[in-house]
Amino acid sequence: MSRILVVDDAATVRMYHRKILGDAGWETDEAINGLEALEKVHNQPGHEPFDLFVVDINMPKMDGYTFVRELRRYVAAHQAPVMMVSTEAQTQDTYVAFDAGANCYLVKPAKPQELVLTAALLLGDTQAALKAAEGVKA
Repeated sequence: MSRILVVDDAATVRMYHRKILGDAGWETDEAINGLEALEKVHNQPGHEPFDLFVVDINMPKMDGYTFVRELRRYVAAHQAPVMMVSTEAQTQDTYVAFDAGANCYLVKPAKPQELVLTAALLLGDTQAALKAAEGVKA
């Protein structure tokens, strides 16, 4: 089962993303900022590494861009894909996210099918992708 870490300072957003991704069949965990997320990446004894990170940009202590840069520098960590999900909707924000090492960028609020389909594609989960794509067609 794939493991996803949701990184966002807003409790309601973390709950929303965890519910949607959990209902799609993935195991989810959460962090309230980039610093806590890095701690979870570094301290995973007995756990499989995370297979995907769903990351906000604007957070206290460590923002999403810095988290992704640090994650990409940490060679001992499994280099899982990163999906940035933010209210920042300017084209430049997307470029900065990709430059930091993100794999894709969605603008909040992400629709449930869009979130699941994007996660499924990044995880290589064909079953979940097909199911989510059906929901998008409807």
